[in-house]
Amino acid sequence: MDLKYLFNSLVTAVVVIDNNLKLCFANAAAEQLLGVSSHRLTEHFLIDYVQILGVNLDLLTNSIKDNQGLTVNTASLVTLDSQHHTVDLTLTPLEQNQGLALLELRQVDQQRRIHQQLTLDAQQQAAQYLVRNLAHEIKNPLGGLRGAAQLLSRELHDPQLNEFTDLIIEQADRLRNLVDRLLGPQKPTQHSPHNIHQVIQKVLNLVTMELPPNILLEQDYDPSIPDIQMDPEQLQQAILNIVQNAVQALDIQGGKILIKTRTQHQITIGKDRHKIVLALSVIDNGPGIQAELLDTLFYPTVTSRDNGSGLGLSISHNFARLHGGRIDCQSTSNRTEFTILLPIEHK
Repeated sequence: MDLKYLFNSLVTAVVVIDNNLKLCFANAAAEQLLGVSSHRLTEHFLIDYVQILGVNLDLLTNSIKDNQGLTVNTASLVTLDSQHHTVDLTLTPLEQNQGLALLELRQVDQQRRIHQQLTLDAQQQAAQYLVRNLAHEIKNPLGGLRGAAQLLSRELHDPQLNEFTDLIIEQADRLRNLVDRLLGPQKPTQHSPHNIHQVIQKVLNLVTMELPPNILLEQDYDPSIPDIQMDPEQLQQAILNIVQNAVQALDIQGGKILIKTRTQHQITIGKDRHKIVLALSVIDNGPGIQAELLDTLFYPTVTSRDNGSGLGLSISHNFARLHGGRIDCQSTSNRTEFTILLPIEHK
């Protein structure tokens, strides 16, 4: 049996390293994870192809020298292209080849994201149920308040007094609109095939009208992405909310926002496995999101800004959900990436 073919058939990234951490072999999954061809990988050291590896390198070296196995769970891995991963790392010394070891890097990002998404969906459904009941209790007296103000306005003949009733009506309408935004659509609307890049361009047309001069917008598209079934207005709003957040994050210091489209394969969203999905990323080099907000980022009213409503990301998440997709977020200092994942294939 051809061992190289066997290793290249594995979905786990596997490399062979010596006690200086020089790469001697890399399978296809390792190429994909590190974003480098096996030919280039085997010319250099492991540290040359990662920005961050959440394990002490001396520990790896000593384990190989001492012929001892090593396992590290949920280690952080940041590749040269700034992709963040969480991996289970297993080092197995090769007894017949002293000074060499098999290093397995098994990505657990998917499992963590699936768990996080299922938890988030359950919590958001509970929050939506609470909000719907609360909205019912608010709308009834609010409608009565607005109606009473209208009736009172007709009986008043002093324009100065009418200003107060107009203010009551205006604020009642504002509260009603806020409640409607909190509720949002709960069921999928009519979907039809559309080009995602045309939708993005409409967003950019809106954003660039008020874009500060110290912020640069860049685009990196995969033109081969086919049309997908969507409600273009919902996705336009979802993308717009994320891009506007990036603009606000860069408002003071300035910086760059990159909008990138790619395809990803064999992605699980919720409980469904998809052969191919659209990955639409909005990446900025701003200060990053506070770590304590990351787990609750898509909840209604959660925001780090004093004047923010905290509804934008919640609405975007709901629109992605109504399209059978999800939104992932990774954030560190100087890099925040929101990725909207949407199924491409038809069920």
